[in-house]
Amino acid sequence: MSLVQLFHNPGAGDEEHSKENLMRTIEAQGFDCRYSSTKKRGWEKLDAEADFIVLAGGDGTVRKVASELLNRKLLEKKYPIALLPLGTANNVARTLGLNGTAEKLSESWWKAETKSFDIGILHGLDEPGFFLESFGYGLFPKLMKEMKKRQDELEDEDLSPEEELQLVLEILHDLVHKYEPKSFKLEIDGVDHSGEYLLVEIMNTRSIGPNLELAPAADPGDGYFDVVIITEKQRASLLDYLRKKRKGSKTPFACPTHKAKKVIVASDGLRAHMDDEYLKLKKSQEVKIEIQKGVLDFIIP
Repeated sequence: MSLVQLFHNPGAGDEEHSKENLMRTIEAQGFDCRYSSTKKRGWEKLDAEADFIVLAGGDGTVRKVASELLNRKLLEKKYPIALLPLGTANNVARTLGLNGTAEKLSESWWKAETKSFDIGILHGLDEPGFFLESFGYGLFPKLMKEMKKRQDELEDEDLSPEEELQLVLEILHDLVHKYEPKSFKLEIDGVDHSGEYLLVEIMNTRSIGPNLELAPAADPGDGYFDVVIITEKQRASLLDYLRKKRKGSKTPFACPTHKAKKVIVASDGLRAHMDDEYLKLKKSQEVKIEIQKGVLDFIIP
């Protein structure tokens, strides 16, 4: 019997995704399951006997546990990661092609393979940083700031994940109408791409935020970032993409991307983000982004 350690965000998902139901589902597949709630003190302690770990939550939970794994010593045991996506967006799981119920996903673990997953390392911030999904400037951190202002309002409305995504897309659509381009110093693998842009995203996953699929060809295990640059000329196209997405379209945004291993960027805009973490930077603060290949291993069907 394989031993798995379940890290669960009890605030994600619905009543079907309680501690008891998740453990019952996993154990029904023949696994011995040890449980840790990411909301409780000491959750990060890893069981040395575990064969792999299971993360039940959204992208924030994935990042939270990944941060603990990355802080471990080089010679310590490396744990494969299985995902049970319970969040609103689940961009990491979507990029890995993981969807379906907990039952369906856990059924595949016996015969599944592992896929290596790169991370982005950030130099030039006040503290060292990393990202799984993306690091960027412009429209997306502006959206994050706006959503933070409305946090209390959203909690009072008790929206479903689908309703929350719709609201975020509506707010972003309004922001795109009036957002002023920012000036960037941008170097991609030694080539100058400086200019004025609405958005610059150094992406590791295919989508960010409310499932904005800006880099549909991104492969988080290929050793490259996909750098997305949106200009003033693309404003109308971005608005059209958001209108269609609000109506249920799953077509990605038609935007050329640049493959890169190293990016250097600075902006006169002060807002940036690192995955779901909002950052306020100094004007023209230069950030160097490098890829670190194959740091994590995810279990995929």
